[in-house]
Amino acid sequence: MKKRIAKFAVIVTILYLVTTGFSSWNKNTVIYNVPNTNFVVTVPKVIEEPKPFNAPFVGKSYIGFKEAVGFAESRGDYDKINTLGYLGKYQFGRTTLKQFNIHNSKKFLNDPKLQENAFLALCSVNKWILKKDIKRSVGKRINGIKITESGILAAAHLAGAGSVQKFLRSNGEIGFEDAYGTPIEYYMKKFAGYDTSFIEANLKPAF
Repeated sequence: MKKRIAKFAVIVTILYLVTTGFSSWNKNTVIYNVPNTNFVVTVPKVIEEPKPFNAPFVGKSYIGFKEAVGFAESRGDYDKINTLGYLGKYQFGRTTLKQFNIHNSKKFLNDPKLQENAFLALCSVNKWILKKDIKRSVGKRINGIKITESGILAAAHLAGAGSVQKFLRSNGEIGFEDAYGTPIEYYMKKFAGYDTSFIEANLKPAF
């Protein structure tokens, strides 16, 4: 009898540790028959809940803008290298990085601050190149999409300022898709309405 009680105590202890080892469980229960005894134990039915991974939401400020672009490009992963060799949170091409005197890809991937500065610098350059197009086009609708400054800058990050100029000046007749089939219009729409006044138009930003 003592052996049965001891065995039952061990089993109950194990079941307790298992059920309390999860962060969440529902109120449903299951009945467990203890082998070789007359005991019946009711224990919680454990259900692990998946942890959701959502894009960060920090409003419509510049921070919100850059975080939204970074999430779309790499899910915010500073170490990301895609199948085409684009690097970091904002998926920079090596040629673009050289414009900012960044030649060491490994160092770039390991330096979040450098990546953030490079993104702001590129936005500044694109804003300078596109300043006339921004002035002419913001508020208009092209292919059903309301044109905003933030949408233009996001599209320029995807396709380059030259491609965005062609799109705007042709009233949407000349489009662009990246290697994965993402069109300029997608970025124009997805990133519309952010406040990007923080970004200064500058062809040669301090870096």
